[in-house]
Amino acid sequence: MRSWTLLLVAGLLETGWAIGLKYTQGFTRPLASALTGLAIVGSMVLLGLAAKELPIGTAYPVWVGIGAIGAAVLGMVLFKEPATPARLFFIVLLLVAIIGLKAITPVAG
Repeated sequence: MRSWTLLLVAGLLETGWAIGLKYTQGFTRPLASALTGLAIVGSMVLLGLAAKELPIGTAYPVWVGIGAIGAAVLGMVLFKEPATPARLFFIVLLLVAIIGLKAITPVAG
C-alpha cells in the first residue's frame, strides 16, 4: 500500500507542477518557478520510489493520469477552461483507467 500512496502523492505533485507552469509566466517569476521546480523533483522522486514495487507499465500511466485529471480539473476551476460534457466524459474515462490499473496490479516485494 505504501507504493500506491507514494504514487498518489507523486501524481498530485505532478498536478501541482503542471498548474505551476502557468504561474511561472515562462519562468520569469522566481517564487513560482522555484515551487514548480520543487514539485517536479518531488514528483519524479516519489514516482521512482513507487516504481521499486510497482510495474513501471502501471506506475507511469497512473502517475500521468492523476496529473492529467488534476491539471484538467484545476484548469477549469482556476483558469476558467471549458468544462464541456465531452471533456468531463474523457476525464472520467481517465479515472476509470487509473482505478482499473490499480485493481489489476499486484505489488511486488
